[in-house]
Amino acid sequence: MIEGTTICAVRRNGITAIGGDGQVTMSQSVILKGNAKKVKRLYNDKVVVGFAGSVSDAFTLSEKFEEMLQKYSGNLMRSAVELAEEWRKGAMVRNLEAMLIVADKENLFIVSGDGNVIDPEDGVCAIGSGGNYALSAARALLENTDLSAEEIVRRSMKIAADVCVFTNHNLVLEIV
Repeated sequence: MIEGTTICAVRRNGITAIGGDGQVTMSQSVILKGNAKKVKRLYNDKVVVGFAGSVSDAFTLSEKFEEMLQKYSGNLMRSAVELAEEWRKGAMVRNLEAMLIVADKENLFIVSGDGNVIDPEDGVCAIGSGGNYALSAARALLENTDLSAEEIVRRSMKIAADVCVFTNHNLVLEIV
């Protein structure tokens, strides 16, 4: 199985930053790629998505989400909920071993490959192998500094990359 990454998102003062590292790992021991782009813009650059998990599952989940964005004219909340509902109704034959963080100007959600949609209560979320490290750092920085959302994500991802062997310092960051 090919996996391993960290995605972190912070919303502060109406701005959301989402960052992801570039490492792709195979079998818990081999780095296949160090510059993968796991954060991208969708729907006329109005939506930012970051994905983590099994590569093929992450792409599948991302593609399904993009289809929902097209179907529901870019409505992020409706697209996330309809994707989750599709899973719950059994239209998908299995759980995908992947998660997404999705954001637009108004919303920030975690979408999982098992049909859950989570709205983080504090405007901070992270997924992937280094997600807990990045999440802890981001929450501490959000509560104890006046740093921008972008700077909090940059610093949190650096901390995650310093301690998680499945996360590297090759950061891709998008702002919405």
